[in-house]
Amino acid sequence: MIADESQSSDALRDSVFMRACRCEAVPYTPIWLMRQAGRYMQEYRDVRARMSFLELCKNPSLAAEVTVTAAERLGVDAAIIFADILLIIEPMGLQLEFGQGEGPVIHNPVRSATDVDRLREVDDVAALSFVFDAIRETRRALRRDLPLIGFAGAPFTLASYIVEGVASKNYVHTKTLMYNDSGAWHAMMSLIARGLVRYLNAQIEAGAQAVQLFDSWVGALSPDDYRQYVLPHTREVIRGVKEGTPVIHFGTGTSSLLELMREAGGDVIGLDWRVRLDEGWQRVGHDVSVMGNLDPVALFANQDYMRAQAALILKQAGGRVGHVFNLGHGILPETPVENVIALVDAVHELSQKSA
Repeated sequence: MIADESQSSDALRDSVFMRACRCEAVPYTPIWLMRQAGRYMQEYRDVRARMSFLELCKNPSLAAEVTVTAAERLGVDAAIIFADILLIIEPMGLQLEFGQGEGPVIHNPVRSATDVDRLREVDDVAALSFVFDAIRETRRALRRDLPLIGFAGAPFTLASYIVEGVASKNYVHTKTLMYNDSGAWHAMMSLIARGLVRYLNAQIEAGAQAVQLFDSWVGALSPDDYRQYVLPHTREVIRGVKEGTPVIHFGTGTSSLLELMREAGGDVIGLDWRVRLDEGWQRVGHDVSVMGNLDPVALFANQDYMRAQAALILKQAGGRVGHVFNLGHGILPETPVENVIALVDAVHELSQKSA
């Protein structure tokens, strides 16, 4: 048993995805896709028809099932655990609900210093044990050489949900708190960051080989605001992750923030489709890996066009070590599954290195 575990550990460490995260040479460019287990896939819809989204997140066996099914059907080079970035806010004392066909709603949002004071420190992540159980079940079911990615929302994105109560276009409540009471803002961000370190390390302990920090809404900020109000807290999380575990630092709408994101940290910097991959990589530095960056809507085009766009991104990568192919954000619900599979096949074929 010990020998089998050692062989499995070696296979994971030497997998094409993990090697790319470490800027090591690979035989082809690895690919995985954000929201690769989602509504575009019939197998996922069949499971979801029996329960709510939050119920699925909190059912380890079914969360593991949809994670593994997606990875196996698509033929990707890494799986990502099925969960949600907002799960950690419930132990903080916030009331979270996912409405039918709607996004998340927080019924007791934080709008003042008094509200910040009532937030609970996530000292013990046992309340999120269902995530760790799902990771353990997934790890047992996956091929021994297929890495599993854990994840969490980044401090700003979680804070923006906590303050707004819902998804927002302008983040008026968030920025008002940030500008008017920076002490309360930094106290909340620090509390979130401490909880995230514990949460991510528990995911690693349960069996995740890498972790991703989703800063989906941070593109709403100016560079100066990012540096003052966000960067120290994101850096705190990334530095707190268990040494040796690759951290993917991802955001959208972040073309003005790339250098600052690199400064905050991460072994892999996510690039969305609003910046050319070669230009984005040059800005963050070729000594760090990058992930990206096909427009998710390109998956609705015919397969010849989609293949040409994948080839263009691979050309921009220039054969450098450290490229993980992905979309610039998650797969959209109406995406044709056959196009997703075709993209994975195309990236593998087009990036194959000569012996």
